[in-house]
Amino acid sequence: MARANQVNSGIVVVDFGAQYAHLIARRVRELSVYSEIVPYNVSIKKLLSLTPKGIILSGGPSSVYEKGAPILNKDILSLGIPILGICYGQQLIGYLLKGNVIPNKMKEYGRQIIFVKNKDNLLSGLENKEQVWMSHGDLVKDLPKGFVSLASTKTCENAAIGNFSNNIYGVQFHPEVVHTINGMRILRNFVFNVCKAEKNFYISDLPRKMIEEIKQTVGKDGVLMGISGGVDSTVAGTLISKAIGKRFHGIFIDHGLIRQNELEEVRDRYKKLGLNVDYVDASKLFLKRLKGIKDPEKKRKIIGHTFIKVFEAEAKKIVRKYKISYLAQGTIYPDRIESAQPSSKASKIKSHHNLTLPKKMKLKILEPLRDLYKDEVRKVGAELGLSKELLWRHPFPGPGLAIRILGEIDDDKLRILREADHIYISELKKNNLYYKIWQAFAVLIPVKTVGVMGDARTYEYIISLRAVTSKDAMTADWAKIPNEVLEKISIRIVNEVKGVNRVLYDITSKPPGTIEYE
Repeated sequence: MARANQVNSGIVVVDFGAQYAHLIARRVRELSVYSEIVPYNVSIKKLLSLTPKGIILSGGPSSVYEKGAPILNKDILSLGIPILGICYGQQLIGYLLKGNVIPNKMKEYGRQIIFVKNKDNLLSGLENKEQVWMSHGDLVKDLPKGFVSLASTKTCENAAIGNFSNNIYGVQFHPEVVHTINGMRILRNFVFNVCKAEKNFYISDLPRKMIEEIKQTVGKDGVLMGISGGVDSTVAGTLISKAIGKRFHGIFIDHGLIRQNELEEVRDRYKKLGLNVDYVDASKLFLKRLKGIKDPEKKRKIIGHTFIKVFEAEAKKIVRKYKISYLAQGTIYPDRIESAQPSSKASKIKSHHNLTLPKKMKLKILEPLRDLYKDEVRKVGAELGLSKELLWRHPFPGPGLAIRILGEIDDDKLRILREADHIYISELKKNNLYYKIWQAFAVLIPVKTVGVMGDARTYEYIISLRAVTSKDAMTADWAKIPNEVLEKISIRIVNEVKGVNRVLYDITSKPPGTIEYE
């Protein structure tokens, strides 16, 4: 939907299965320049239709010599469009242009120091020594004709390379991650100094244009939408409601896996926003179908399929009563790109169910946020006047508490987790920590340990507390919650939640861990 609101002539990011591909695109947008991701096998015709001012080749998990490795059409390097290769992208430039790419004897992962040798164009304004973030095994040993080395590390002579006459550059490190201290300076140099791109992407302009576009698209018809209470669906629903009023019909499905008091809070929130929403209690059905299921992927699929069935049943009632032509979704850019690129070489970590469409419903799809990232959605929401409490609500997974109870789910475990999580979050808010943390939640670990309460021996469950700081959830560090706050939370949970006698605090970062447990 937002596609018509920005101009082309931005930066195209070519994805080779990188975990950071979206991060690159987001960083470019932070410079107020539109960016779009395309798969590595993009055709030249498609690429040129985007009229890019520059192209960034992402990193990726492959080696250029692997069988089936994602390889760029070599002719793209001859289009005269400025190019920046990152990690695998640099290796690919070296490989395609007849340089020599080899496995590095010493792999480089994590923080490294580069020694800057040439500060023209790409590395302009950098210090002689810079901290960067490396994650590679191969490297470009011998440069292709016309290239020079711009920076090196102790074990990588060509940590940054450039062909000034053809405007083709490469870096072996990742400028898009925050651990590369001046990474944004490097990207800024590429976007503005090398590509001569112009600022063309402003969030403040979007809400008005998006509302007008929805009006034109929908006409006098109605729109149906499954709405969850989360940021994405609420912002999307608010945009549509402002465009067409009561012809917007939201459906909120309580699958029995939501947090304590959440249904009441959602009702109150949507009433204040003036959203037209029906509420469906399907908790018994979901819990029945999840009985005995321990595998996290099976849980996700059962929840996804059941959600669609319940949604379809409720939707049929509304469609029969009103003239509904569109099914709206809160799909954001990362969701759409990851599901639309079967050629992607990225590793699958876990499946999502929020993009599964009801096949039997003959409705056209409306996705107002389809070209926006999460932080951009929040900015649009702020422009619409939505509250900080709503916009900065911590992310909550579609499968809900089902993936925060490890293994099998039952009513008692849900009660325990809801009560523990409620205490945890309320204490974070009370101590002014909630909005300083990207995501915080409690997890029930289905292992019982011995404890002592009063003079009695107990044998109860473990609650693990998880809290991370992050900018985009691509990487995350564990939050440094003060010990006295953790102590208060632990005391309250053990004393107030029947069934728990031990509380742990998770200090695992991402990577190697994921933010959620399942």
